[in-house]
Amino acid sequence: MVILIVAACAYTFLYLQHDPLLTDLGQRLQGISWQHPLGTDHLGRDVLTRLLLGGQQTLGFSALALGAALVLGIPFGLIAGYRRGWVDVIFMRIADGFLAFPDTIVAIVLSGLLGAGIGNLVLVIVLVKWVNYARLVRSVVLSEAQKDYVIIARTNGLSDATIMRRHLLPHIIGHVLVLASLDLGKIILLISSFSYIGLGTQPPTPEWGAMLNDSRPYFQSMPELMVYPGLAIVLTVLLANMLGDWLRDRFDVKKDNLNREVS
Repeated sequence: MVILIVAACAYTFLYLQHDPLLTDLGQRLQGISWQHPLGTDHLGRDVLTRLLLGGQQTLGFSALALGAALVLGIPFGLIAGYRRGWVDVIFMRIADGFLAFPDTIVAIVLSGLLGAGIGNLVLVIVLVKWVNYARLVRSVVLSEAQKDYVIIARTNGLSDATIMRRHLLPHIIGHVLVLASLDLGKIILLISSFSYIGLGTQPPTPEWGAMLNDSRPYFQSMPELMVYPGLAIVLTVLLANMLGDWLRDRFDVKKDNLNREVS
């Protein structure tokens, strides 16, 4: 699947050179051809070019939102789990407030308040998702901070920042990667669905969810215009979930210990 995606990208950018924003009503709703491998949309724009560039929008902003949530959530979780006390109490109250409502409901409300636009949507996703990583990191740190190697490091005079960076951070990376890979599919669905209802990427910028919305009036006459971006979303989310399953097995400490005992 990865080889097919790379080949399609290379074919599009090396040979087709279509402008994804240029409209040509004389070429509207054309079928499959060598010049337009997936046909054209209702404004005469090449579907394959817009599909690939829409993937850049969807995947790029999803990765940006996920990275920002990690950058915000990991330090909060480290500090709250290691320092405890009033810092942990304040963090937990903030986390409880964010988790009181489903992610999608909070995202819809915040998007409605901030206004439509991909920038605001990325900000909303970060505000919704960072708490999950902070809570995960906090729970791991609470467990690891009681172990001998951390107590010895503290006894030897290492600073709190050094202990968190050298000793605690490596133990949380595997857990965070598993959750992040599973969350990537959810974020892709969020961006696509919000763009579908007009709260994400704005026309004429290509994006998979927006392409689905643009193709709705032509579902009966040319259903493939909706099938292409829909399949792209499904396959990408499926790959992200498969990656999450692989990482979960890769960093499953209990399973590794069991395999060693059997050996």
